[in-house]
Amino acid sequence: MKKIIILGAGTAGTIMANKLRKSLDTQNWQITIIDNDKRHLYQPGFLFIPFGSYKEKDVVKPKEAFIPKGVNHIFDEIEQVFPDENKVQLKKNGSLVYDYLVIASGTRLAPEETPGLLGKLWLKDIFEFYTLEGSLALHEKFKNWQGGHLVMSIVDMPFKCPVAPIEFICLADAYFTKRGMRDKVKISLVTPLVGAFTKPIATAMLGEMLASKNIEVIPDFYIEHIDNENKKLVSYDEKEVSFDILTIVPLNKGAEFVEKSQLGDELGFIPVNKQTLQSEKYKNMFVIGDAANIPASKAGSVAHFAADTLIENMVSILNGGEAVAQFDGHSNCFIETGFGKAALIDFNYSTEPLTGVYPFPVVGPMGLLKQTRLNHLGKLFFRWIYWNILLPGRHLPVTSHMSMVGKRKPV
Repeated sequence: MKKIIILGAGTAGTIMANKLRKSLDTQNWQITIIDNDKRHLYQPGFLFIPFGSYKEKDVVKPKEAFIPKGVNHIFDEIEQVFPDENKVQLKKNGSLVYDYLVIASGTRLAPEETPGLLGKLWLKDIFEFYTLEGSLALHEKFKNWQGGHLVMSIVDMPFKCPVAPIEFICLADAYFTKRGMRDKVKISLVTPLVGAFTKPIATAMLGEMLASKNIEVIPDFYIEHIDNENKKLVSYDEKEVSFDILTIVPLNKGAEFVEKSQLGDELGFIPVNKQTLQSEKYKNMFVIGDAANIPASKAGSVAHFAADTLIENMVSILNGGEAVAQFDGHSNCFIETGFGKAALIDFNYSTEPLTGVYPFPVVGPMGLLKQTRLNHLGKLFFRWIYWNILLPGRHLPVTSHMSMVGKRKPV
């Protein structure tokens, strides 16, 4: 019996476990998935927790509930991969050998990489909302806050869900408006980018939207350190931004075992062929989701769309064929803009977000780069889709490859 090991039981790993289980004969293939955390966390929901829209129970379920029958699951810490020996070393369960390896270990926050970030203000006046614990702590802070300068900052690219900081400040604008204290809160987005987003058309639209909400964008700001005594962000070129509450996206890095195994780049993300998702060095190794060093967003939609390509390639290779299916970097994201509305972007490696409708021509019904109530409802409904369709690897009525249908190219 040949063995497939999946490292990571988050979004990408769970989807692949379900797709492989459906595609392979269990008499000939043994599938094992390994992760150290028994909780499956709906990470898009963390965004809503600081503002009281979601609670912990809305974003946490047991991982075992989504691992299919016939797939072995081991809850243990991954210490190292020995790719030349086809072996994975675990902390408690010794070593396991594999014939094929799928790495879906995601990203981790590395606040220790920024001087001063883990200082005396951490989780008192400095927060992140990319973990459950961070978002819950920020919720407690906001409940009794009386106002001041709220700064949303980004240490560096890449990071999980690039639109989340924009969503956060839009939701903050709505939250403090509804509390009748928006005039007491100054909101700023401090970013290393040249604008609100990475692509020109979306940046223009989002920049105008933020300006209309009286939200300041401070671009080209690379954080060198956090001054805890004076409550300031300090850049490498000695610019300063003061804050009363700092919400930050710390540096994102790959899993620690990736670095220890010398599989990743300088940030611990693993180089792969961006079309096939197969390692160019180890032909029996595949990488999916945030763990991969591909020029696509680190977002759940990328993992979902990439999984359709990867399962096709893996089944072909396991049956003696070649990796012929190609992933185009397809990503789409709802962007909460506050007051019950959201925008939607849909793009890939080569095409930036455009205006139009999605997923069907003319009828949409979702508007691209347009703030609508329906987009907001789509964002909320996605939580049900995530638990019931996405993780179990079921089919969604949208194309895995980005389509130009319904999109309008600028003149």
